[in-house]
Amino acid sequence: MGGERIDPFADSSQAVRCAPEIVRTANVVCTVADPVQDLSHALGDIDFELVLLFVSPQADIEHVAARSIELFNDSLVLGCTTAGELNCDGYSDGSIVAVGFPRDQFRARMLQVDDLGDYDAQTLIDRMIQGRNALMRDVPDWEYEFNFLMIDGLSRCEDRLTADLALGLGPVPLFGGSAGDGETFETTFLIANGKVLRNAAIVAQIRTICPIKVFKSDHLVPTDQRMVVTGAFPEQRLVYEINAEPAAREYARVLGIDPEQLDTFTFAAHPVVVRIGDQHHVRSIQKVADNGDLCFFSAIDEGLVLTLAEPLDMVGHLEQEMQALSVGGAPDTILACDCLLRKVEAEQKQLKGKISDVLARNRVVGFSTYGEQLNSMHVNQTLTGVAIYPPAHSSKSG
Repeated sequence: MGGERIDPFADSSQAVRCAPEIVRTANVVCTVADPVQDLSHALGDIDFELVLLFVSPQADIEHVAARSIELFNDSLVLGCTTAGELNCDGYSDGSIVAVGFPRDQFRARMLQVDDLGDYDAQTLIDRMIQGRNALMRDVPDWEYEFNFLMIDGLSRCEDRLTADLALGLGPVPLFGGSAGDGETFETTFLIANGKVLRNAAIVAQIRTICPIKVFKSDHLVPTDQRMVVTGAFPEQRLVYEINAEPAAREYARVLGIDPEQLDTFTFAAHPVVVRIGDQHHVRSIQKVADNGDLCFFSAIDEGLVLTLAEPLDMVGHLEQEMQALSVGGAPDTILACDCLLRKVEAEQKQLKGKISDVLARNRVVGFSTYGEQLNSMHVNQTLTGVAIYPPAHSSKSG
């Protein structure tokens, strides 16, 4: 049953392991004395190719990183801080989630970007291609591949990096999330084999015998209400003017509310989207600056047409998306990146418990993010992820 909790180490560990048969997942409260040791016990004595750690900002990140490389020293160990965690009970805060990929069904390589302000795009593209070729040589009979990206969520570099990486993807899909810091927005961290990184990014290139499906989902529908960005500082993701009026004041006018009432829930409940090709992508507002500018979570520029969007039933939509991923057989595990603003909306609408139930039943694990990535795009207020199926499943990667 999805979301079932198993604790075979009750005498020695405070961590909880969930029920999937292939991908091992466990979670623990981050304030216990040695959370990584508890997670190691809960995951079991398995030869892991890759272990992912999604770490609450309340945790001691240096300690977690150091212990992870001691306890999983034969594995690639990657992770990041979060704006909340997705564990076997659904939404969580103040925990650490571990996801272990057994070596007999997964192979992985790491692409590390140490400084998002100073990297050579062509070098990254070459390394992406080299990493994929190495995996193909290692397990040529395994046909399923995906890329998982974690990136500093305060770097404002997600749009540029995903666009650059896309040139090296070939047919292999990429998804990911921007590391978080709760709702503080001060500092985010990544973990790469015992090292703690800032202003950095990590790509896990993964090849597996298990069928997979990479997906993107949001419950937002564009309306007929449009606005034009007439003044912006793109590098800072700041909009100071909409429809030739001060940005925050004009956005509030369109919504029919007082500018003083603008807050995180307003932005979650009334997002804006941009049309790219035949699809709409969310461009979420992070906050109102002291001077009335609007700070965005993703790329913004003058001349961009913003369309106001309204949400569908969040619970019903998520149920439908999960059902679609289970056609022909349920996934063993879904690794997901879920925007912080989705959790904010769920909390404000008192739907957090129902959303958590859906996530738990469908074995969704991962973290709440400051933004999500899919192939060449950086988006917001979206759920991106990969559904991983037992080897007998007939799905193809997508």
